[in-house]
Amino acid sequence: MRKSPFMYGKTVSLDSFTNREVESDKLKNNLVQGINTTIISPRRWGKSSLVEKVISEINIEKNDIKTVVIDLFSVSSEEEFLETFTKEVIKASSSQWQDWMKSGKIFFKQLIPKISVGIDPSNDFSVSFDWNELVKHKQEILNLPEVIARNKNIRFVICLDEFQNLTDFPDFENLEKKMRAIWQRQKSVTYCLYGSKRHMMTDIFNNSSKPFYRFGDIMLLQKISEEKWISFIQKSFEKSGKNISKNWASKIPQLMKNHSWYVQQMAHYTWQKTKSTVDEEQISSALEELINANTPLYQNEIENISATQLNLLKAVCKGEHQLTSSKVMQKYKLGTPRNVSKNKLILIHKDIIQEIESGYEFLDPSFELWFNKTYFKIEYLDELS
Repeated sequence: MRKSPFMYGKTVSLDSFTNREVESDKLKNNLVQGINTTIISPRRWGKSSLVEKVISEINIEKNDIKTVVIDLFSVSSEEEFLETFTKEVIKASSSQWQDWMKSGKIFFKQLIPKISVGIDPSNDFSVSFDWNELVKHKQEILNLPEVIARNKNIRFVICLDEFQNLTDFPDFENLEKKMRAIWQRQKSVTYCLYGSKRHMMTDIFNNSSKPFYRFGDIMLLQKISEEKWISFIQKSFEKSGKNISKNWASKIPQLMKNHSWYVQQMAHYTWQKTKSTVDEEQISSALEELINANTPLYQNEIENISATQLNLLKAVCKGEHQLTSSKVMQKYKLGTPRNVSKNKLILIHKDIIQEIESGYEFLDPSFELWFNKTYFKIEYLDELS
């Protein structure tokens, strides 16, 4: 059975990665040249896949650069973060587990790490510390990659995904100050920090009152253009022995508003339903399946917002621009101007809507299609006409 050339739900393979040449070149040049970089964009736009591609290229091309990629999504405490940071830096510094064991004795002055290695060192290697000592000497861990890099005459590129999750830690403000103070002085370590909650990342890195303000270059990731999606979709179908015309290939990014996750998902469903050549039946069926697959998520989203927030979404869905005008507030029962302003911020912080030049729009194109059908009886397939 042939494998689908389209991927979603995880970072895409190099074969499925598409059309981020400018961003890839910029990010790789930044990291290789020692420029700290923050990537900001809405969730599911391909940040992690972009970083994974660039890191893969650096690993192949630069023997003197050791790379670390840590996903902070499941890290629930400062202690876990510092221990994970230590473990991954030590592992990246050498391919020999014997060297990992020596690192605990060589590179720490105040802290005494407890290091253990199992039968399979690559998957069963752990580092822990006494918490009271860790609190007093956390700077040793934050500066560990610089110490190792200088000792071994190497450089580090450290990528931290879901960086905004650190803000949940009780003492984050203190940790934030220490990270910035230590990391900005490092000469042999470059950081790539990114996350899926755009408003939080923007507040951390683009707020002049915060420690990480102007920490490095900020990349505002944009959508892949419709033209590039069409080319990618057609070529991917062709390589797998199937055909899709330019007209039908264009419907996929148009319906999904060039949203990376959903373009890949709908292209995948369309590919699965196609034996030879795509026609309207496959496109229609794929769209229906995509929205049905995500409906439980959308229902849960609605259950967790207030009535006035729901009404505000209806106004946004209908393309209303002046949300605080008397006419719009009365028509959609939005409450007072203060209610509108408060609810806008809540929906923006939830990454449900975003502000654009002409007003506001849904961040999730599939959610918007579902919302239109649920509340305005507009069929999904009407969008194809």
